[in-house]
Amino acid sequence: MFSIREIIDIAIKIEKNGENFYREAMEKISNPALKPVFLFLADQEHEHAQWFEKLKDKTKTAEGEQKVAEIGEAMLQNLVGDQTFSLDDVNLSELDSVKKLIEVAIELENDTIIFYQMFHSFIEDSDTLKGLDEIIAEENRHIEILREYEG
Repeated sequence: MFSIREIIDIAIKIEKNGENFYREAMEKISNPALKPVFLFLADQEHEHAQWFEKLKDKTKTAEGEQKVAEIGEAMLQNLVGDQTFSLDDVNLSELDSVKKLIEVAIELENDTIIFYQMFHSFIEDSDTLKGLDEIIAEENRHIEILREYEG
């Protein structure tokens, strides 16, 4: 069973992994046009992690726990399933082309969106929902940006 704070911790981990991925990719990539793109995406992931850190700080341990309990452990496990949600670090040395790098980046962004959409159902506070919706929209924009470099 996940608590709301544990779900936020997962979101923070996803964002930090995304930031690390883009910063490492920036160092590895030889395409000069992609370096500022990866820097922008890394900075955005960093901002998202900070937003979730602030959310965690203001979330009381008991707040949202009942909502999570209502969903039940089995149902939540079905939602999460075998999805890694970008929790594993990506070995960039295995990505031998820009195309593969972009594909993995898009997959990471898609995982993030899926997780946040699941997380969305636990949120009742309108300001928090608004912030989460903005992050989901930014993650979707990341995919659009990355698709411009697919080749």
